Amino acid sequence: MEQHAVEQHGKARPAVPTPEPAVLDVVVTTMSSDSHTWNLVFLQLLLEELGHRVTNLGACVPDELLVAECRRIEPDLIVLSSVNGHGFHDGLRLIGALRACPELAGTATVIGGKLGISGPGDPARQRELLAAGFDGVFEEGGSVVDFRSFLAALPASPRSLPTGSGALR
Repeated sequence: MEQHAVEQHGKARPAVPTPEPAVLDVVVTTMSSDSHTWNLVFLQLLLEELGHRVTNLGACVPDELLVAECRRIEPDLIVLSSVNGHGFHDGLRLIGALRACPELAGTATVIGGKLGISGPGDPARQRELLAAGFDGVFEEGGSVVDFRSFLAALPASPRSLPTGSGALR
């Protein structure tokens, strides 16, 4: 069969195949002082819509329980969400506990939501959270696009790759 060249007249570019995004195992939770749940429902739905597997631990999760569950689940990503304005202080305490655990020391961990009572966008607060060990800080009013870009850049762990993908286990 004879092939014909396609003449392009518009500004549209031909589709370039993009690699499939990694499927991540994600734990979503609040911290011990935060009883809010709608933020967790939103995050779970967003992550599932993007194709990730989510374990939602719920609200008011004690630090020890969060660490134990993350050790058991071995997630690719831990997402801590705060609505009550205590996220900064609770997050500093919790990231210390997570990073002190050898099994979780390298697990990607982000924090987001209402992290303080003085309003969003405090660069010093963000720098301190990142210096303490968080891989990402997504404050209230921030972009879901930024969070999605962060997710897209994370590699899946070998255990989360589908069987038959050709990846070494």
